[in-house]
Amino acid sequence: MANESLVGRVGTVVTGIRDGGRPGEVRILVAGIAHYYLAYAATALPAGTDVLVINNRGARQVDVEPWPTVPLGEGPGGVEEGL
Repeated sequence: MANESLVGRVGTVVTGIRDGGRPGEVRILVAGIAHYYLAYAATALPAGTDVLVINNRGARQVDVEPWPTVPLGEGPGGVEEGL
């Protein structure tokens, strides 16, 4: 997988990312196939957190940051879909 193809993808933390530069593990779907990477972040992130890949370090290692999720049924304030 090319380096640039991971940057900008959203994944999920499967093994918590710890403080102090200690990696965790993230799962990223690419073409419907799950790939697992060691992941580093500026802050600790628990398992289940959605993350955005901001850098590919190579050798199946990425840098990530938290990615906000919108619960189902909620969207931008005041906008109704389908009207």
